[in-house]
Amino acid sequence: MKAIELTETTFNDTIRSGVTLVDFWAPWCGPCKMQIPILEKTAEAVGDRAVIAKLNVDEAPAVASQYGVRGIPTLILFKDGEEVNRFVGVQQEHALLSAIETTLSE
Repeated sequence: MKAIELTETTFNDTIRSGVTLVDFWAPWCGPCKMQIPILEKTAEAVGDRAVIAKLNVDEAPAVASQYGVRGIPTLILFKDGEEVNRFVGVQQEHALLSAIETTLSE
């Protein structure tokens, strides 16, 4: 599985059910570029048990604003459309996997 690209039109449908990790990022952001390979490894590790996605804040400013994203990368973990966890800054794979596993087992 790979991280999927979200847009303002696909965002709500994607997070509506199940567990979804969304990386709020931008192409000009250095730390965001460091997060992408970690995000891809996380997506491979969770397979189809959770959705791993990324949202370009330059292309979807309304969604970023709705969730109060001020700094990037910001990663928000959703369960059935509700925010359950938030990370700001580059996160390691083990931290993301741990949060996803915890959310899946709740």
